[in-house]
Formats: sequence, C-alpha cells, structure tokens
Amino acid sequence: MKKRISEMVSGNLTLCELLAGILFFGMLCQIVGCIFLKENLLYHSVGLWLGAVVAMLMAVHMNASIQKAVVLDADSAEKVARKDTILRYFAIVLILGVMMVLDFANPLTAFLGIMGLKVAAYGQPLTHKLFHKFIKEENIS
Repeated sequence: MKKRISEMVSGNLTLCELLAGILFFGMLCQIVGCIFLKENLLYHSVGLWLGAVVAMLMAVHMNASIQKAVVLDADSAEKVARKDTILRYFAIVLILGVMMVLDFANPLTAFLGIMGLKVAAYGQPLTHKLFHKFIKEENIS
C-alpha cells in the first residue's frame, strides 16, 4: 500500500501541490496556536495534526477514486464516486467521534486540520505557481 501511495503521489503534481498546501496550512495553524493558546497546547496540536493527516489521506483517496472512475462508464463512475464520498465522510465522523469519546485530542482543531483540504484546494493555483517557480530554479542550477 505504501508503494502504491508513493507511485500515485510521484506521478501527480497536482496531488503533491494539494498535500503541500495542507501541510502549509497546518504549520500556519500551529504557529497561530502557539501564539494564542498557552494552556493544553499539546491537546490542541495533536488534534490539528491528526486532522491534517486525515485531510492528506482524503486527498489521496479522492485521487484514487477519480482515477478509478475515469475508466468507467458514466453510471458506474457516478456510483463509485458516490460510494467513495460516503466512505470519506463516514471516516471523518468516525475519527471525530473516537476523538470525542476518548478525549485524547481536540476535535475542533482536528476539524480545522481537515478543513486544510479545502484551504489547500482553493490555494492550489498559488501553490502551483510556487512549485513551477521552484522547478524552474532547480532545472537552471
């Protein structure tokens, strides 16, 4: 599975940009959290980074779902996409529910980390420009 994920990420620059955006958003939230949260910082940080990891896994799963659906006919593709979307939402609810019951991390900061996927998706054009600027500088050297 690890090999399959690395193959999927290495061949898809957009997915890499999305994952980088999630990481950047997580780091930004962590810095803001360190400034404003003086108590229970570890509790909030664990929630944030668990949410960020979930967001990254969701992005990889979405990519796999799209790759699977593209080769199918329209009706089958719609069924696969719907099933995979429900699976992702169920996983989010399950993870947040476990966090609330076990109380080992803040579910609100975990939700913030999960929303990093949305922020990264909207910020992907900027990340794309940064990646291409970095790639051009890499090729020049």
